Amino acid sequence: MRPSCECCDKDLPPESDGAFICSFERTFCEDCATSVLGGVCPNCGGELAPRPARSPDLLDKYPASTQRIYKPLDGVQAV
Repeated sequence: MRPSCECCDKDLPPESDGAFICSFERTFCEDCATSVLGGVCPNCGGELAPRPARSPDLLDKYPASTQRIYKPLDGVQAV
C-alpha cells in the first residue's frame, strides 16, 4: 500500500477510502483517478479500481509502504 498519489502526491494513508490502484498497484487519489486519468492507469493502461482495505491486525504485521512515488504527468494538470 503506497502512501501517496503518484500524480499529485496527496497523502493516502492505509485507512483512506479515496485511493485507487491498477493491477500493478500504482496508486492514485480519487480526484486524479477519475478527473485527470479517466479511470485508466497512465503507466500500464489498465483500469483503476478502489484500493482494498487491509485489516488493522494485518496492517500491524505487514505495514504499508513509506516509499513515495511522484511522477506528475507531462501536460496534465492534477486537481
